[in-house]
Amino acid sequence: MLPNLAYVLHSGQLFGTERMALATVEALREQFDGLLIAPPGPVHEAARSAGLRSQVAHSRASMLIMLLRHLLKHPHSALLTTGVWQAIAGRLLQRLCLGRGAHLHMVHGGTDELLSYGRKRLLSGWQIKQVAVSDFVRQRLLAHGVPQHRIEVIHNFLPPRDEAQQKRPLRPRFEQGGLRRVLMLTRLDRIKRVGLLLDALDRTPELSQLHFDVYGSGEEAELLRQRARKHPNVRLHGFVADASQALATADLLLHTCPEEPFGLVLLEAFEAGVPVLVPNSGGAAEIVRHGDNGWHFSANDAVALGQRLLQISRASAADLNRRAAAGQRSLEQDFNPRRLLPRYVQLLRGAA
Repeated sequence: MLPNLAYVLHSGQLFGTERMALATVEALREQFDGLLIAPPGPVHEAARSAGLRSQVAHSRASMLIMLLRHLLKHPHSALLTTGVWQAIAGRLLQRLCLGRGAHLHMVHGGTDELLSYGRKRLLSGWQIKQVAVSDFVRQRLLAHGVPQHRIEVIHNFLPPRDEAQQKRPLRPRFEQGGLRRVLMLTRLDRIKRVGLLLDALDRTPELSQLHFDVYGSGEEAELLRQRARKHPNVRLHGFVADASQALATADLLLHTCPEEPFGLVLLEAFEAGVPVLVPNSGGAAEIVRHGDNGWHFSANDAVALGQRLLQISRASAADLNRRAAAGQRSLEQDFNPRRLLPRYVQLLRGAA
């Protein structure tokens, strides 16, 4: 019988944190009997599609009841949590049930410095290991007083591609140089700095020959839509559930967030064979090595972004194919679940 694992999410959405939770439970299914507990949202349908068990928690009370029932039945179950209160409550319930299971708190970052990193120091005395998805996240945790020995850096990864997952798109090799279609898959929140693209277009009119497709929703959606009216080559599609399918027809994935904790979409672009352009800061700059598996531009600098886009728009097909191939090698060598999963298994099979 496999040991048990419960992954408790603070959100039922399907952003990077939730998608990574699904990928982790799916990748661990041969070592652990996994259960996902999360608020209502599309993550549950995605779990069912992947053949994973999930329970819908409509309130904090119902989430605690579900977790208590799970621990009463499986007192030594390992726990993974993403919210601070879920982590503290989960640890208390583990102790109440006399459990000896490990407890990992997954730190994926977010839009608020205090909520994303500052409050994590509250977990320091609870024998909970905090898993940072990049060295950038580790540095933020250290800056807010989380003890170094409580932090483990484990990069994100994509589930292995198998026959059931052939739907993930692949871009054909470049047959001609230059860019025609640039893609953004992101949230339209202030921290993501999507408006930097429009600033770059304002300052670099030569980019009017490129087409920009932006997928996502968020607090700045209406503002960005109004600004985009003066740029007919920019199309905001809003939230589309399977937006990653658009990678198959993109020439470049653009990411503008200067404080991205990781950037799971970058791995999706690597897998699809799409070159990437990111700021030279945050977790994205760790994933993408300038001039190797993609390009950097100076973070928060619209002129630098415009000039870098112009440079890439003149790249040869051979150069674009080299970047795409390097991205696929990075995915295989640095973000391969076969290499990263043993670290999870080691942590989850022992006490935190």
